[in-house]
Amino acid sequence: MMKNVDLVIVGGGMVGLTLALALKETDIRIAIIESNEPNEITPLATSRVSALSRASEKILARLGAWEGIAHHRCTAYSAMQVWEKDTFAKIDFSAKELHENNLGYIVENQIIQHFLFEQVKQLPNVTLLQPNKCTNLAVGEREAWLTLDNGQNLTAKLVVAADGANSWVRQQQDFPLTEWDYDHTAIVTNVTMEEPHNGIARQVFTETGPLAFLPLHEPNLCSIVWSQTTDKAQQLMALSEKDFCKQLAVDFDMRLGQVKHLTTRQAIPLKMRYARDFAKNRVALIGDAAHTIHPLAGQGVNLGLLDAATLAQEIEQYWNTGKDIGDYANLRHFERWRKTEAVKMISSMQGFKELFNGGDPLKKLLRGVGMNLAGTLPGVKNEVMKHALGLKGDLPRLAK
Repeated sequence: MMKNVDLVIVGGGMVGLTLALALKETDIRIAIIESNEPNEITPLATSRVSALSRASEKILARLGAWEGIAHHRCTAYSAMQVWEKDTFAKIDFSAKELHENNLGYIVENQIIQHFLFEQVKQLPNVTLLQPNKCTNLAVGEREAWLTLDNGQNLTAKLVVAADGANSWVRQQQDFPLTEWDYDHTAIVTNVTMEEPHNGIARQVFTETGPLAFLPLHEPNLCSIVWSQTTDKAQQLMALSEKDFCKQLAVDFDMRLGQVKHLTTRQAIPLKMRYARDFAKNRVALIGDAAHTIHPLAGQGVNLGLLDAATLAQEIEQYWNTGKDIGDYANLRHFERWRKTEAVKMISSMQGFKELFNGGDPLKKLLRGVGMNLAGTLPGVKNEVMKHALGLKGDLPRLAK
């Protein structure tokens, strides 16, 4: 059986759902293909979290998902402390300095996805095909054809890959990819600390990588992202829970005392991936399908949500003027816009990683001077904060 739609979104995660929801005011026929069953929110907090910027908050609010997210284990953080272990380098950020209520929110990915899904499933112009996988994709001059594992066939004017870092769509269409291994592995888990976090996000740079403590909904509960060289991460994962907790507290300079409890540890290898094209005729890439970056500043999900909001804005504009939404000539503006923003972020993260890599005394001195200057020179710190919050930059309408 053949189903004709205008837009197919491959991937029903946070980014793919955001794209569909951002087109809710149109009559565009949308199909979302997702390989996993919809998940209910687990009773206990999971360790896969995102630091949502003000831009992401605005997008989610305008799409009707924010109210649910805000009432489910959503933690605002009002300040951020950054320092380097065993040096004088440090910088503090505060929401008060920007006259903002907070610097963002720490939210579990499953909660963001759940409330986006709750909104999307109410849309009359969206068909959810899950759990289903794509088995074949062919692209012609005027349309694309997809076959699913249940035998369903679809045609669409545009196929959007929102299917993650190992994107099936990207591979099928041979998008050229630039990638390198950071030689880092992120250890993620939730920890209950001896002392309360007081709504402050904290990050320490060690010689083998950064360690972030992100405040969660309980006073002493934090999500950690411990990015270490792969060898060091393997050693840490091999430690007993007791020894791991001891090492964690020491590397964190005992800022919140001892670790009282630890959930299951996960080790995630870190790679930088960057598609050299974000679009071709009939196909576009968004989110991790287009780019993955180091979790150093927690900007991966924010980049993806902005991709979705930007592409939705472009699609709606062309749809309303009767133009072909899948024609590459009409996708070029989206591609240039989001590639520029992604390159800026990738370059910044690589620069930070290189700057804080290793224990060379001269580099340590430069880091200390640089961080302290950034914290004291008029306007510098505020500019950094505004960009991180999504209050500045080339933003789509939904994020303004």
